[in-house]
Amino acid sequence: MIHLFNGFQNPFGGSERETLDLYRLLSADSQVHLWATSSRVSEDLMREFPIRRVSTATRNVPDGGIYVFLGAHWRNKIWPYLIPRPRRLIYVFNTFHPKMIALTTRRPRLLGWPGAELVLISDFQRRMLQVEGVVHASPIDIECFSPRPARPNGPFTVGRLSRDTADKHHADDVELYEALLADGVAVRIQGGMPLKGGLAPHPQLELLPQGEFAAEQFLPTLDVFYYRTGSHVETFGRVVFEAMACGLPVVCHSHGGYADHIRHGENGFLFETTQQAARILAELEADPALRATVGRKARQTVEQLFSPQALQQRLDFYRR
Repeated sequence: MIHLFNGFQNPFGGSERETLDLYRLLSADSQVHLWATSSRVSEDLMREFPIRRVSTATRNVPDGGIYVFLGAHWRNKIWPYLIPRPRRLIYVFNTFHPKMIALTTRRPRLLGWPGAELVLISDFQRRMLQVEGVVHASPIDIECFSPRPARPNGPFTVGRLSRDTADKHHADDVELYEALLADGVAVRIQGGMPLKGGLAPHPQLELLPQGEFAAEQFLPTLDVFYYRTGSHVETFGRVVFEAMACGLPVVCHSHGGYADHIRHGENGFLFETTQQAARILAELEADPALRATVGRKARQTVEQLFSPQALQQRLDFYRR
């Protein structure tokens, strides 16, 4: 029995989607249960998936087996005394908070719990934290994200997708978007509500709330996917790989887990400064053939990263 734990607070959150994708894959030939560790669990997710709320008071708890915590920083000191001891304890750690590792992995020795096994989601994260653990790319069903045919005539469109939180946006990007709009480029941002006060209305600007369209519907409306965050640093960056799966050239800030898989100028582009980003976007606007070539390489990259063989190796880790 495999038990997957997550807060399940946001239907559009990366750790929630990672948990549900792992559930989909493992359920093919294993018995898997989903558990919500937060009292603020999304009712939408509860209706769509067989998620149980953990409750030690009513004994609605896992019954042993393999416990896998994904993005859930389990610090409750009472739980270990009230729920059955697992055979294995696994933490899929997707943040940059070393203190959380200590808080979540240390269990009283007298309980006889197994040592915690860490799963990190990028080599970038492992280098930043300087901790040991296996590295598994967050599972993505890339078959949902098909390369699109050539878009019909229309303005060159740059866009991005994220949750509606301010830390997902970089302050300097407002100036970049304004410059793009002034040059006749369309800008389309889902998860763009935090920018409402900073960007003046424009006929070619769309700021959409998170979840307005499914990622596989939204991304093919773009010519280029642009991504840079603010204080939030992406340990992996699922949406970047989803854009690559759609055959889009991606232009991303170099500080993030996705950068491990982007070869600048070949299957995507990396930048350090706003000026560099603007030059890359201008080059892509002027060269449709370059967009197509880089987009094809991007798709090939995710096909290798999420090949059946690669996914099987990662799943076998949990089934041991």
